Amino acid sequence: MPLVAHTDLPTFQRLREEGEEILDPDRARNQDIREMHIGLLNMMPDAALEATERQFFRLVGACNQIVQFHVHPFTIDGMKRSPEAQAHIAKYYEPFEKIKRDGLDALIISGANVSHPRLPEEDFWQPLAEVFFWAKENVTSVLCSCLATHAVIQYCYGVERTRLSAKRWGVFSHKLTDRTHPLVAEVNTRFDVPHSRFNEIFQSDMEQHGLKVLAVSKEAGVHLAVSPDGFRIVFFQGHPEYDDISLLKEYKREVLRFYRAEIDDYPPFPENYFNATVQQVLIRYEQQVRSARQNGQRLEEFPESLILEHIDNTWGDTAKAVFNNWLGKIYQLTHQERGLPFMEGVDPNNPLGL
Repeated sequence: MPLVAHTDLPTFQRLREEGEEILDPDRARNQDIREMHIGLLNMMPDAALEATERQFFRLVGACNQIVQFHVHPFTIDGMKRSPEAQAHIAKYYEPFEKIKRDGLDALIISGANVSHPRLPEEDFWQPLAEVFFWAKENVTSVLCSCLATHAVIQYCYGVERTRLSAKRWGVFSHKLTDRTHPLVAEVNTRFDVPHSRFNEIFQSDMEQHGLKVLAVSKEAGVHLAVSPDGFRIVFFQGHPEYDDISLLKEYKREVLRFYRAEIDDYPPFPENYFNATVQQVLIRYEQQVRSARQNGQRLEEFPESLILEHIDNTWGDTAKAVFNNWLGKIYQLTHQERGLPFMEGVDPNNPLGL
């Protein structure tokens, strides 16, 4: 069922323009259908703030459970924001205190950029810990993305992520390691997921602390895992929410950083993402970038128009299936009162009865 545009957040209009079905509140009130309230803790930097809204809203809205989804974006202290981003947050996001007072059925925690070698040194570490501590007691299930996965695993199990020798960047093939878990019901046994990170928590470390690994790539490591109880925390190391052009935008950003001499090395291609035609276009553009940087010349426009028709999304259907399974199970388990995480008779330590 569709998302409900319960605020005038611009993301709702953008999704309408993409063809998504978005209900206005009056129509929603006249439907005799149960509501679910999903929190989105958006910690992404300013440039990705609204794109991250759309990506996760789209995945929630694509689910076909008989329910109306109200998504509540919020953020935390410790994130550096421009005046424009802060104004967007002030206008459209909810304070965490209101989130706690009203309650949630589920919580999504996005990734974030970091500026320190260890996560507890980040300004957002303590505010994030406060959100998670509350959610652990009051929310049916928490889904963590990338950096949030690393932070929550360290917070819960004391496992620190490992710095990789090179950025894990591209689209990688994954295989299911447990085909019986409800989160991966009807999911292809092999599927793609984008990754974009410098750090990793390894499968052996996860399993040593009782986490259940559900999907792994030989090249990119674990993508999907769950907490020892099987459901209360869902961990993504990849980015199944990414748009087809998300990695292209990241590559373009890194090229511009090289041109401005903010980094010394020209960025490599994201793995398994650009076909041979695109690589040739970008190799020619690299020569222009290097020449412009060396000679202090104005940079020619990035050749995005020559690339877009060659970019494919090979992960979206799987992402929707996993989200559909996740929210469907929450629907079956959560109490109709938003402030209570489970209906009577559900064991919080084994909610799926596995």
